[in-house]
Amino acid sequence: MKTYIKFLTSVFLKSFLNVFLIMFCLTFILNILKEIEFLNKSNVSIIYPIYLSLLNSPSIVFEMFPFIFLISTQFFFIKLFNNNELNIFKYSGLKNSQIIIIISSICLFLSILIVVLFYNFSSTLQSYYLQIKNQFAEDKLYLAVINKNGLWIKDVVNDQINIINSSKIDNNFLSDTFITKFDKNFDLIESIKSNKIDIKDTEWLIYDATVFKDNSSQKIDLLRFLSNFDQKKIESLFSNLSSLSILKLINLRENYKSLNYSIVEVNMQIYKIATYPLFLILMTILSAIIMFNTKKLHSTTLKIIIGLFFSVIIYYINNFFNVMGSTEKLHLQLAIWIPLSVLIIFNSIMTLKINEK
Repeated sequence: MKTYIKFLTSVFLKSFLNVFLIMFCLTFILNILKEIEFLNKSNVSIIYPIYLSLLNSPSIVFEMFPFIFLISTQFFFIKLFNNNELNIFKYSGLKNSQIIIIISSICLFLSILIVVLFYNFSSTLQSYYLQIKNQFAEDKLYLAVINKNGLWIKDVVNDQINIINSSKIDNNFLSDTFITKFDKNFDLIESIKSNKIDIKDTEWLIYDATVFKDNSSQKIDLLRFLSNFDQKKIESLFSNLSSLSILKLINLRENYKSLNYSIVEVNMQIYKIATYPLFLILMTILSAIIMFNTKKLHSTTLKIIIGLFFSVIIYYINNFFNVMGSTEKLHLQLAIWIPLSVLIIFNSIMTLKINEK
């Protein structure tokens, strides 16, 4: 490896590590304050907020990596500018475009590690975080999961425990559903079978129900059933996909398909993770372009503000298209690739004359 490549790699990695640690510490401290507020009515030691913050912080930092790469690249160039090293490289025949290629290659390596290792690590911690936090939630007696056998719900209403299994979900209707009722001692009360249940509200409407009780069965055209769950609550329970590793997301997508449940959110998460390395590289190149075009500005703070301004605009544009894709107002792949394509085109145009800077 050539000496200048080693030098540039070392400077970039140091900038990246410093920014990463600063962002992680800030996230960790803010998380502690949030967890203290959440646990203020619980009789727990101060260790709990710290522990919960440690579990939750990596998942938040993962979402911040575009900002981390952008700011790291800015500090990388600030060091080169301050020490006049960029002019030394230029006189030695090293073009600005070559520097961008070098740091983009470093970014590619880091981004692959982030997706393969850091994301799966953070999702595992996030899963533990949600499990522990659920112990302190007011609705901890309620549970809903989706697996290859369909939707399973444990619900507690008026000291009555209801175990619900449904093989399909179609908007606000459950199909092929079996409900088993127990008392608080888990003694069987009765069972209900139906092929159509309206769950739009917490008072479910069970159509053409068959009720099994005391070794006999009874047909009922319409049966009302109280629950803590409605359509919106069930959908919200499966919205936190950041707690699932890549393999778990793929398995969840298959389970959703078997349940006839919408896989849009899962596909969106998978596509975002798959294109994340490209997004981070594009943010790195954009940061380099900003720094080359603001080289004559003497204020370091102003350069960073300009970079953050562009990154915030990109964040909201990206978020807008993600919402469009999640709500199916735009094809999912278009929602992912339109912001990336805009960045690719912008970076390509701006790098045409980058060697003249």
